[in-house]
Amino acid sequence: MSALSETPKESFRLRMLLYDTRYRAITIQIVALMGFMLFAAWLINNMLTNLAELGKPLGFGFLTETSGYDINQSLIEYTSQSSHLRAAFIGLMNTLIVAVLGCALATVVGLLIGILRLSKNWIVARLMTIWIEGFRNVPVLLWIVFFMAVLIETLPAPSAFRGDDPDATMNLFGSIAVTNRGVYIPEPLFASGLGDIPVLGGLFYVSADLIVLLLSLFAGLLVSGLIRNRADRIQEATGDRPRTWHWRILSVFAPPLIVLWMLGFHLGYPELKGFNFGGGIHMRNSLIALWLALGLYTSAFVAEIVRAGIESVSKGQTEAAFALGLRPNRTMNLVILPQALRVIIPPLISQYLNLTKNSSLAIAVGYMDITGTLGGITMNQTGRELECVLLLMMCYLAISLTVSMVMNWYNNSVKLKER
Repeated sequence: MSALSETPKESFRLRMLLYDTRYRAITIQIVALMGFMLFAAWLINNMLTNLAELGKPLGFGFLTETSGYDINQSLIEYTSQSSHLRAAFIGLMNTLIVAVLGCALATVVGLLIGILRLSKNWIVARLMTIWIEGFRNVPVLLWIVFFMAVLIETLPAPSAFRGDDPDATMNLFGSIAVTNRGVYIPEPLFASGLGDIPVLGGLFYVSADLIVLLLSLFAGLLVSGLIRNRADRIQEATGDRPRTWHWRILSVFAPPLIVLWMLGFHLGYPELKGFNFGGGIHMRNSLIALWLALGLYTSAFVAEIVRAGIESVSKGQTEAAFALGLRPNRTMNLVILPQALRVIIPPLISQYLNLTKNSSLAIAVGYMDITGTLGGITMNQTGRELECVLLLMMCYLAISLTVSMVMNWYNNSVKLKER
């Protein structure tokens, strides 16, 4: 009986990279990648050569030079003698402010409009339809200019606040002034503050009072979570859940209130000095107009996303909730929306990213965001177009990736868990 001999394996040869189907796809991909890298290297080398011939070699030393221009809206101290780097950082902070405020407004209004869009009341449903179609079919730039014009033309000048009639001066609660130059609100002050902490080599300063306040709030939230977990364990063991809401509220608010009392917290109110207000926090009309325009414009898209997410939930879920005696509002909060989130969150991320990128239109109303500072005045003064555009792209890329990462984490936390 003869033994079966194994077929000898063919040794590897170079021609197999082209004629053997096992290697051909990999070969083509490697050649394409090398070709792309060679083209990119040639393009970069050509760019650097041309910049050197123009006397503008690639570099970022211009960021340390004096900016020489003012910024009308700033959270931290800034003068025209500050560096371009500080101006760019303030522009980035202004962009983040608009993005956060706009996303919050778009979420709240969009959720409300999306739910009312499904109302059985014909008038309410049609009014919400008009809202959605009206906002999303007009370019957002026109809405920004429109809100800016409304704020400038309809609100009184600061000189109107010289009267004694609160209705005539639009002085809200005796501490908030709404004018055609912006809104002036009280600012938080501390009688015995802890000072400021320099960050990034003195690029900006973080208030030590704010850090202590945030730490106390975090500690309160941690204690509140421990109280809730203890109540959950008692409920699982005995079937009865102890009443803990008052202890949780106390644990959250007591530490920050104690810290505020120890730091001597008080409010600094705006006062009319000459032809304008002094003191307090000044929210310029450009910021308010941009916030309202971006938030309300995006809310129309968010409303349609919410409506689609709610309609994706089976009607049997609603009928089952009604059969258990749940009211419509409780059914929406406890049954429908939690299931609709898995459909709502992914497209909602795109709307947040669109709102953040649309904030680059802020220059239309004179709001100095990162595009107006780094991509506008700094680029024109220094002539460093390539460096400014690269930094601008990196800033928006970092913001977009951060928003996507946070929202994807939240999406994974609320999605249905299968066994």
